[in-house]
Amino acid sequence: MRIAVLSRNAALYSTSRLVLAAQARGHEVRVLDPMQLSIVVGRRMEPPYFRGEPLPRIDGIVPRVGASITRYGTAVLNELERAGAVTLNGGQSILLARDKVASLQTMARARVRVPRTVCTRSTEGLEGVIRTVGPLPIILKLQHGTQGIGTMIAESKASLYAMVETFTAMGQEVMLQQFITEARNTDIRALVVGDRVIAAMRRRARRGEFRSNLHRGGQSEYVKLSARYRRCAVKAAKLTGLDVAGVDMFETPEGPVVIEVNASPGLEGIETTAQTDVATPIIEHLEARIAAHRIKMRAPKKARAPKKKPRR
Repeated sequence: MRIAVLSRNAALYSTSRLVLAAQARGHEVRVLDPMQLSIVVGRRMEPPYFRGEPLPRIDGIVPRVGASITRYGTAVLNELERAGAVTLNGGQSILLARDKVASLQTMARARVRVPRTVCTRSTEGLEGVIRTVGPLPIILKLQHGTQGIGTMIAESKASLYAMVETFTAMGQEVMLQQFITEARNTDIRALVVGDRVIAAMRRRARRGEFRSNLHRGGQSEYVKLSARYRRCAVKAAKLTGLDVAGVDMFETPEGPVVIEVNASPGLEGIETTAQTDVATPIIEHLEARIAAHRIKMRAPKKARAPKKKPRR
């Protein structure tokens, strides 16, 4: 099979692991920088161009679209899907996962527990918001932050007002979120591939920090999830339409609380912590998706039943 990893940097750990896993299974693999792909729009369907040349046929794609290029990256992904490639994580699913408010709304409607959250663009009525989300401290997030960037904690009303006023004046949408004390600055990252959790780790924030991201010095340990947490992680990924997802959850006495779903989860931290290969199951899932797609395309189309003439 011809497989492409959509990534801006072939040397990144996650990208190189996916390439090696695909090559080990006998596939022809290439890394495509989405910013070097040009989309052709017209009446006649044409493949995207890569570095000025029409892109040869590709069977499957593993997208590693960074947050900074979400819009163009997903537009490229949609075009590759239209050209017949099977993708792990479609463009619309990535857009939903990157929209923190919309993804939380989607999960809440399906009765997946999420932190109490209010989205605002004004300090007006903030006192009522504090009563809804609080008590203090309250987590403040920017709509499109990643790896903990744009996530802050307000210990007092004065600091919360100052933060909200600053960011809304800059035209930013601000999310105010419940601080779950039972979590004790730890969370669970579950890597979901298809219908199962491949690996999971518990992340703990370093001293003086409330964000547990490994990029911010957090520590991690392997954790074997209970069936309840596995089901919750898989359901959250399914609701956002993702084949491969990093689902972040808090542990509480009442069960899992989903913080967010990541469309391009890093592989290094979880492979190192769990001491397991997660790249190969991702490629295996893509193989299964491609095989199912080929069967579907070969199946004869059902003939439409003739319309019945109305009786007079």
